[in-house]
Formats: sequence, C-alpha cells, structure tokens
Amino acid sequence: MEKQAKIYITGHRGLVGSAVLRALQQQGFHNLVMRTSQELDLRIQADVDRFFEQEQPDYVFVVAGKVGGIMANSTYPAEFIYDNVMIAANVIHASYKCKVKKLLFTGSSCIYPKFARQPIKEDYLLDGKLEPTNDAYAIAKIAGIKMCQAYHRQYGVNFISAMPTNLYGINDNFDLQSSHVLPALIRKFHDAKQGNAPEVVLWGTGRPLREFLFVDDLADALLFLMEHYNDPEIINVGVGKEISIREVAELIRDIVGFQGKLVFDATKPDGTPRKLLDVSKIQQLGWQAKTPLVDGIRKTYAWFEATHRG
Repeated sequence: MEKQAKIYITGHRGLVGSAVLRALQQQGFHNLVMRTSQELDLRIQADVDRFFEQEQPDYVFVVAGKVGGIMANSTYPAEFIYDNVMIAANVIHASYKCKVKKLLFTGSSCIYPKFARQPIKEDYLLDGKLEPTNDAYAIAKIAGIKMCQAYHRQYGVNFISAMPTNLYGINDNFDLQSSHVLPALIRKFHDAKQGNAPEVVLWGTGRPLREFLFVDDLADALLFLMEHYNDPEIINVGVGKEISIREVAELIRDIVGFQGKLVFDATKPDGTPRKLLDVSKIQQLGWQAKTPLVDGIRKTYAWFEATHRG
C-alpha cells in the first residue's frame, strides 16, 4: 500500500478496527477514511454505494460487524446473521463497483466445524457441522468469504480473507451480556474484587481449550497480509498455542488480584471443546504473533482500569 493511498477502515471504533487504525497511523499512513455506524449504516446498500462513490477508497479493511460471546449469539441469532450478511454484501459489492485495489475481509475461527480436526487447517472449512451456539454468525462470515472468492473468480478482483482466532485487547467489549470469554472474565474478576465477593461463578466446566490473540498482533498481521498476500483462499491468523478456560481464568484472577474462590457451573454450555488454528501458512509467509498472553492480558486490564470507573 502506498503511504498516500486512501484507506477505508470499517468499524474503526471497535476492537479490531481501532487496532488497525493505530497500526496504520504508526506506519505512516495518513489518508484514512472512517465513518461511525451513526454516520453510515453499512446494512443499507444505497448509503454504502453513495459513500463509496464519493470517497473512492483504494484499500478497504472489512472489520466491522456484530460480534459477541455464547450468550449474545444464542439470544440474537437473527441479528447476528442479518447484520453481518448485509455488511459483507454491501461493502464487498461497492468495493467491486468502485474498483478498489484490494480488500481484506476478516472472518473468525468460529467458521470452522465444531469437531474439526486440530489444529484447524484452512481447508477444513465446510468439512462438518458448525457449533450451534454461533452458527448464525459463522454462516454470515462464510458468506462474506465465499463472496470475496466469487468476485475474484468472476471479476479478477484482489479480495482476500483472514480468519483470526479468539481476540482480546484495548477497546474490547466488557459487557457481561454480550462480550467474549476473555474480556468477560476480566470484568467478572474486577467486579468481584471491587465488591469483595467470596467467589466468581463461570459458565461451563472450564475444560474447553482456546487460543487467544492480542488484537494489536492481529492488526499487524492484517497490514502484513495487505502487503504480502494475494490469494483468494482464506488464511488463519493466530498464535498456534492453546490454553484451557480454567487456566486462563486463573491467570486473569491473579492479574486482577481477586482473592476469592473460582467456581464452574457445569450446567451451562461449554461451546466448542477445542479450537486451535493451524497458523503454518501465515508463518511461512514470514509473520508470527509477538505478544505473550500474560503481557496482553496485563495491557488489556490496565486499559480497562483506566477507562472503566467503579
């Protein structure tokens, strides 16, 4: 990407979008285009088309979307599939019509089958049934992936797709009703510490294994892929290491400084039992994650403490 190129970041105030914005600014990109969801509703095709015709961006990062944890995905599946399908369809089609040089669409590791072989290779996509608690979100992301591939096949456009693993970091969502597991754990332990609670109760058994990527590492990877990857086939982005929910909960408890008891409610769902991405493809290109989990959690909690009072 040329330093003077016009770059559009969807969802620039969210977890991923804000990290991409920081990374671009740090690398000297200055011609950046952004709109809040109040200024531009990406679900409305006419508004998206008008925006693209006016701005004519050279590069597009599609990182906006409706996201959440098990509870949010289970409670609002219609919103998760509608919002994410419409965002992907409108932005990808407008990018094609306005001759965007390159587009990067971000999916999620939840696109893969629930019982996929581990670690999960890119070609395991659609190789089995999805996890029921987030299938609406996964299908929307798969639709975006397939749309990028179809437009590449039919029109020859350079639209690529990256699949990040579980993310966390600065500007994360810490709402207990809609957040992902790691920020939810930070919030639970923080609130318990502030309230001198005797225990913290967590969903599930604590046995599922997860991989966690600091969002600034993802942003670094996305810029790397914009520079070095031009294949329409999806590419995984992760750390290549996993940890149990129990272990990450204990790690967060220690970082937050909560002294009480940790209790797991096995009557609640665990979700996918294991989800580790095979990241050999991106590592062979020359990229790998830099931030150890403990350092990333410390940075995230420091930001949370600085921005969330009470």
